[in-house]
Amino acid sequence: MTDFLLAALPIATILFLMIKANWGAARAGAAAWFVTVAIAMIAFGAPTDMLIVAQAKGVMLALYILYIVWAALILYFAAEEAGAIKTIGRAIRQLTDDRPLQLLILGYVFATFLQGVAGFGVPIAVIAPLLLGMGFSPVIAVAAPMIGHSWSVLFGNMATSFEALIGVTGIPGTELTHYSAILLGLSGFTCGAAVLWLDGGFRTVRRRIVPLVLIAGVMGVVQYLMANYGVWTLGGLTAGIAGLVTSIIVTRFWKPHPDDVAETTEDDHHHMPLIEALTPYLVFMVIVGIATFIPPVEDFLSGLRLTFDFPAVSTDLGWNIDAESAKPIAIFGHPGALLLYTAAISFAFFKIRGRYDNGIARRIWQRTVKSGLPTSIGMVPVIGLAIIMDHAGMTYALAEGGAALFSGSFAIAYPVVAPAIGALGAFMTGSTNNSNVVFGMFQRHTAELSGISTALVLAAQATGASLGSMLAPSKILVGCSTVGLSGKEGPVLSVVLKTGVLLTALCGFMALGLLLIAMIGG
Repeated sequence: MTDFLLAALPIATILFLMIKANWGAARAGAAAWFVTVAIAMIAFGAPTDMLIVAQAKGVMLALYILYIVWAALILYFAAEEAGAIKTIGRAIRQLTDDRPLQLLILGYVFATFLQGVAGFGVPIAVIAPLLLGMGFSPVIAVAAPMIGHSWSVLFGNMATSFEALIGVTGIPGTELTHYSAILLGLSGFTCGAAVLWLDGGFRTVRRRIVPLVLIAGVMGVVQYLMANYGVWTLGGLTAGIAGLVTSIIVTRFWKPHPDDVAETTEDDHHHMPLIEALTPYLVFMVIVGIATFIPPVEDFLSGLRLTFDFPAVSTDLGWNIDAESAKPIAIFGHPGALLLYTAAISFAFFKIRGRYDNGIARRIWQRTVKSGLPTSIGMVPVIGLAIIMDHAGMTYALAEGGAALFSGSFAIAYPVVAPAIGALGAFMTGSTNNSNVVFGMFQRHTAELSGISTALVLAAQATGASLGSMLAPSKILVGCSTVGLSGKEGPVLSVVLKTGVLLTALCGFMALGLLLIAMIGG
């Protein structure tokens, strides 16, 4: 119990400082980093060389994420200065003047699609400024895509997180897809409901229950079919496409409640055609498609990689970390590089179209630096403390303490806590992929010792890790940097933390329900 409480102290520190003391992520992360280092050395026996290796890995992971952040900011400001963001917002308002439905389509459906295309924080970086431009508050603009995209992380971005779970546990994907897709589909509905809840509470959810059920149902079924027919690498992408098509159909027939009609705004008379405004995002999808699905292009872009090999390290208490390489950064094939190509093409396109004034390049760069620099400073200690906790055995101690509550006669209820462990891993490592790597075997062994379905427990782990991605501080930093909230991330963390805990708990009870159904039917 002592190890559990000590391991929880860094998390409690950063949450208290950001939510209660209203510190920015940079200050809170730095303070929590020192707390983490002290506990790791004194209580968990982490030597200096382990701390150096862990922090170096943190810097490399921060570089990986910041490549996306800066590129996304450049693309956004290039589009915003041209007037494209206002035009897209106007088009969404014309598609439906139902304000909550606008939020659902962008913050949930479009976020799902972008997660299927790119991932790595791209949905938040792209959608948050779009929602801000449509009149939503900065907190809602960031929280909506963070919540809305999370259910699709496992099978999004070529299902890299699911492949990691397969690799670390040694269990074939065909044995894991059934329960995983069911839990994710059900969680997709709760994520959509949570996005609606942001803009009016339960009344808004109740009034939009029909569109929500239709859209979430179609996306969940499509992802289930793709995953169970062995094409899980395209599960998130196809679900997003199906959701967009369904949304367009639904808006043709849906009439908004008078209280929820979006306010009309005065626009200038120099309207940009919608297809022109969408050019940056259409170009981005084409570039991602070419870079992903054409092997020679993918091989060429991935040829030059930045990475480092790190030695094996261990604590004085015997916790071992194997030698490994840092997550490689493909200089020309990284998601950030694809965003930069898109930004360059979009800038040239808008320049030719006469959408820019003099000095535009300097103005875009100044706005990018103003938004990106605070995020960059804050991200290094936040990611560093997460990896230090992992390498010192602190994260495992947290999971082990939680699992101990469901031992013995309470083992049958373990599926309730399994998603929470997955979410904890995603919160601490900033990645669904890393959570599955860290806790995959732990969850498998626990399921086997408890005598309950291994496939179900691993599905609960994977779903919890997917939902937990909404809690990743690095993603919060990404979103806040695009809406002017750098250094003021506390309110966003407060919203997504409450939502994430609730949705993860619901996932746990859904997993328990599936176990009971299987036991009754078996």
